[in-house]
Amino acid sequence: MSETVTVIVQETGTGKYTNKIETSTGHSLMADEPKDVGGEDTGPSPYDFLLAALGSCKSMTMRMYAERKGFKLENVEVKLSHSKIHAEDCAKCETKKGIVDHIQTDITITGDLTDEERQRIFDIAEKCPVHRTITNEIIIDSSLME
Repeated sequence: MSETVTVIVQETGTGKYTNKIETSTGHSLMADEPKDVGGEDTGPSPYDFLLAALGSCKSMTMRMYAERKGFKLENVEVKLSHSKIHAEDCAKCETKKGIVDHIQTDITITGDLTDEERQRIFDIAEKCPVHRTITNEIIIDSSLME
């Protein structure tokens, strides 16, 4: 088992959807919705944070792997986008009705690497903990506090 990570999210009262995020490691962040959906755009949206978590995890995992293997990795860039698609248009989906969330990740790996090393670094990205979390079964327990 890994250690429990706690994040506190609280409305700021300064904007309709503006929230302050406090991490267990002492970092403070702001979140908001874009102006086109009624927010003030004072920070990243929840989906921006989801993509950032996934992209940074993939990047860090690839870096750790390359260092452990002694590969000459110079740089990793992970570009992510989120969209919703019709399940019937998705060949890879188990769900065949309704809407499915789709995250596209485009990864650029640079360095003095063989094709095999580049492929191995790319393949390890899908084993990052955040990727595994969002593709595995997730249990979210919610409690109404006093």
